[in-house]
Amino acid sequence: MEELKHECGVAMIRLLKPLDYYKEKYGTEAYAFNKLYLMMEKQHNRGQEGAGYAAVSLDTPPGHEYMFRERAEGKDAITEIFKRIEHSPLTIEHLAAQKETEANNGQCSMFNGQCPMVNGQCSMVNAQLFMGHLRYSTTGRSGLTYVHPFLRRNNWRARNLSICGNFNMTNIDEVLHMLTAQGQSPRILGDAYIMLELMGHRLDREVERLYQEAKAKGLEGTGITQYIDDHVEMGNVLRTTMSCFDGGYVMCGLTGSGELFAMRDPWGIRPAFYYHDDEVVLVASERPVIQTCFNLEADDIHELQPGEALIVRRSGTMLLEQILEPQGCHSCSFERIYFSRGSDRDIYQERKQLGLQLAEPILKAIDGDVAHTVFTYIPNTAEVAFYGMTEGIRRLSHEEVRTEKVVWKDIKLRTFIAEGDSRNDLAAHVYDISYGSLRPYEDNLVVIDDSIVRGTTLRESIFRILDRLHPRKIVMVSSAPQIRYPDYYGIDMSRLDELCAFRAAMALIRERGLDAAVEEALRGNLRAVYAPLTVEEINRKMVEMLRPDDMQAPIELVFQSIEGLHAACPNHTGDWYFTGHYPTPGGMRMAQQAFVHFVEKVKR
Repeated sequence: MEELKHECGVAMIRLLKPLDYYKEKYGTEAYAFNKLYLMMEKQHNRGQEGAGYAAVSLDTPPGHEYMFRERAEGKDAITEIFKRIEHSPLTIEHLAAQKETEANNGQCSMFNGQCPMVNGQCSMVNAQLFMGHLRYSTTGRSGLTYVHPFLRRNNWRARNLSICGNFNMTNIDEVLHMLTAQGQSPRILGDAYIMLELMGHRLDREVERLYQEAKAKGLEGTGITQYIDDHVEMGNVLRTTMSCFDGGYVMCGLTGSGELFAMRDPWGIRPAFYYHDDEVVLVASERPVIQTCFNLEADDIHELQPGEALIVRRSGTMLLEQILEPQGCHSCSFERIYFSRGSDRDIYQERKQLGLQLAEPILKAIDGDVAHTVFTYIPNTAEVAFYGMTEGIRRLSHEEVRTEKVVWKDIKLRTFIAEGDSRNDLAAHVYDISYGSLRPYEDNLVVIDDSIVRGTTLRESIFRILDRLHPRKIVMVSSAPQIRYPDYYGIDMSRLDELCAFRAAMALIRERGLDAAVEEALRGNLRAVYAPLTVEEINRKMVEMLRPDDMQAPIELVFQSIEGLHAACPNHTGDWYFTGHYPTPGGMRMAQQAFVHFVEKVKR
């Protein structure tokens, strides 16, 4: 119900056949361009703050652009980008402009001279390498400057680099110090820019290595250039770059010489999937994206393994290379609960299972009175868990289950036009209810959501509006466990004091004078905060803190257990936001710093 931001979504296509092949088989040389648009739209759930596009054409002669980038901000960024680009010579409008283009020495006036006409075709559309990105910021930085892909220019094709990714690094200050010690001076302090500068530096070293190798073979002039373009080893570049970083990432990139790569972090935190045949190589953040856009079966698509990179050479040869030693698999379980599309074969079943195994504590909360209970969900990501929950209730109770669509999510209200109390009133009406959907003062109301993070929407909107139906009792169910710890690997949950479970735990600690737990947490054991408290005690305190003063119906919270989470999602064990078990040293260090800052702020 409280939208979390996630960084980010990626899509990549590498064509392996001549463009004429796709025109003959699929009716257009813009085959990959059109498919990239679909792949990005199918991942729109992952990023609505901005989007970017990059492409590399292998066929452009010197003096013409061969590496392209377009970026835009806002939820309609994908459409805006592709509208800018789609006016190729394949359209009637652009064909009419072709004479003017030729008069401009081959420069396409529709793109301010940046899109060359090569052999009567627009290279920006009819390229061989494509990369798309969707952005959700988690660092507070916004604006076109921070929209991926990022681009590093050079007159040598092989030294041109464009990168994008789904990542958040936890040791960026250390890497910055390393770069400045080498004499570099990055223009912007941000993990993406620092990544670009470091990888660009390593790419330069790779090109220099090949230059010396080509000279030793007696090559000269363009022969050296061709040798470099044909022999770049991106594995060398990735190995010397990515070993410097701590965090969760899928890092993607293109070089001007035609190398494509995608690499997953050695802890396996962020997801990446790929497919290849004799026509294409594909990469995306989610499996159903590739399935749907290319009409494939789930088993045709593979997941990139921790520390592994997919690399496609300029020649079109694809290889999988183990860049960094795997550090176990800590795949983010929030991908399964919330972020990824529920249409994935495995995620659909996992979300149903998350709901199903909550049936027993729900029955306990309503004293087994299924006949006088209405079951519903918060739209839309909790819908699949709702199906599992009602199935579980039927199995255990052997009774008919009454389900209703009680909660509706309205379109986003433009709350920025109001201030103060008016703004709060508008925000409270993001959700609406189905009046008459339960019997007042007689029926319980069980409502399932994917998670409860900050609790703000519950307090300001959900509880107030549900109370208008006059339920006998509201049971608020979370398909995820209590979110107790911040995340530093790409989810917008980086502040401890914003987490509802943490605020409730600290309130209980203050009430009971449990100073020893705070002192132990300050010494490095952050889990000590929760050690003296039970889940039920924290639940009751959360209800006390979130319940509006004028509300009549009693509230009970039911959360998924850690054991239940792992049973439902056995292959995605990343649970640090629930348990405090961070897979990387940087994540643990940042969580510890957050607690120290919280305590210092309270003391002030």
